[in-house]
Amino acid sequence: MSVASHRADAPASVPCLVLTVSDTRTPDTDTSGRAIADLLVAAGHTVVARELVPDDPLKVADAIRGHLGRKDVRAVITTGGTGVSRRDSTYEAVTALFDKQLDGFGELFRMLSYEQIGAAAMLSRACAGVAAGAIVFVLPGAEAAVRLAMEKLILPELGHIVRETAR
Repeated sequence: MSVASHRADAPASVPCLVLTVSDTRTPDTDTSGRAIADLLVAAGHTVVARELVPDDPLKVADAIRGHLGRKDVRAVITTGGTGVSRRDSTYEAVTALFDKQLDGFGELFRMLSYEQIGAAAMLSRACAGVAAGAIVFVLPGAEAAVRLAMEKLILPELGHIVRETAR
C-alpha cells in the first residue's frame, strides 16, 4: 500500500493524553500543554486527559505508564524536560518505556528547529516511539518548539502513525 492509501485508511480522530513535565509551571501558566491540546482539538482529535507532573523520572514514567494500554489513549504527547540540564530527565524516563523508537521524528524536529534557532537545536532531545501500542512524542517545553513539532510533524501524520501501531 502507498502512503496515500495508509493515510486514507487512518483514523481521523485520535484520543490523546497531553503531559506537561515541569517543576515550575502550573495549569494556568502551562502555555505549551495548552497549545498542544488546542492544536489537537482544532485538528479533530480528542484530548482524553491533560496532566502536569514534576521533572522527576519516576513520576514521568508512572504518569505515562498509567495510561498505556487504555483503548481511549492512542497517543501521548509530552512537553518539557528534554534539554541537557541536570533536572531534564524526560528523555531517559520515556525512552525506557519504548518498544520501538521512531528515530526520524527527532531528526526531523531538530532539522526544522535548526532552520528557526540555529545550532541551539542540537540541545533538544525531542524523540518519539511506540510503547504498549501507543505512539509517544516527547517535545521540548518551549511553546514555539511545541507548535513547530505539532504543525509540521505530528498533526500531518498522527492518524497514519496510529494506524500503523494498531497493526
